[in-house]
Amino acid sequence: MPRDIPAFSRPKRNRRVLLTTRPTGVPEPGHFTLDEGEIPSAGDGELLVRNIYLSVDPAQRGWAADVANYSEPVPLGGPMRALAVGIVIASRVEGYAAGDFVYGFFGWQDYAVVAPAAILHRCAQDIPLEAFGSLCGINGVTAWIALNQLGRPKAGDTLLVSTAAGSVGSFVGQIGRSLGCRTVGLTGSDAKVSQCLNTFGYDVAINYRTGDLQAEVSRAAPQGVNVYYDNTGGTILDTVLRQMAVGGRIVQCGTASVQTWVPQPTGPRNEREILTRRLVWSGFVIFDHMAAYADACEALAKLLTKGKLSYLTDMKAGIEAAPRAIADLYAGRNTGKSLIYIG
Repeated sequence: MPRDIPAFSRPKRNRRVLLTTRPTGVPEPGHFTLDEGEIPSAGDGELLVRNIYLSVDPAQRGWAADVANYSEPVPLGGPMRALAVGIVIASRVEGYAAGDFVYGFFGWQDYAVVAPAAILHRCAQDIPLEAFGSLCGINGVTAWIALNQLGRPKAGDTLLVSTAAGSVGSFVGQIGRSLGCRTVGLTGSDAKVSQCLNTFGYDVAINYRTGDLQAEVSRAAPQGVNVYYDNTGGTILDTVLRQMAVGGRIVQCGTASVQTWVPQPTGPRNEREILTRRLVWSGFVIFDHMAAYADACEALAKLLTKGKLSYLTDMKAGIEAAPRAIADLYAGRNTGKSLIYIG
């Protein structure tokens, strides 16, 4: 059973954040409209969920855009697609009951009527409820599965992580450390360098906005980078590719530094680096790995209770904070996993 459950009410109307204009880049407040309507009712095979924590994730940029992606774009005029932690208010699904806490695709709104397929995880572990939006949300689970399955780190490896203080990267570094890796974090400010070192336990942290990134990575990994967990793409990736060790593994988990994919951006040719360094470069999307979700959450919860892993939450209050939240995320104005408490 989750602990540290905050107070929450049962509003008599359903507030929603609607996507009303299609963004070409990062969604801004003007792309959304707040409205409210009747509370929906659950039909056969459905549950009514009252959201408590709304998640803000980099993937929402792709969900809002009308470009080729791994999922259909959010329909204009509909609630913004989002993950959330909530409580079941009414259930017409066997195996779920009122009072169950769940995490899944419930949207930016107070109430959601969903089928069981929208639920990613039943929140049962003895960890704070908010942790199901970060540690046992797609961020922590992405870090665990992608690093272990695609990065395949070994004790003594040098693990380099971009957006190292972010909602995924902060977990990647700590998991890597628990596996015996030398961990090197890339981040965009001196304050986050300090956070990487003092909160998340990185061996080395580098501010990529200052100094010579190639020289800094070379100093931090003189024998080359064995595993690069990349959340940014762009010029940072171009630089790190040329610092990879022979047989290195690259986990491509995000492309946050690329502002737009229309028109298609171009950059240095990388085929020669992949060939001569014998690199393995793998893309990761969490929704391809849902069969491993529950086991990953159990492993992460155990690390937390043993004091081997920590997390930070950037908590905003009120559904009114949602329209600007994705832009704040891409601007790096969050400290830790971005959540919005609407209880």
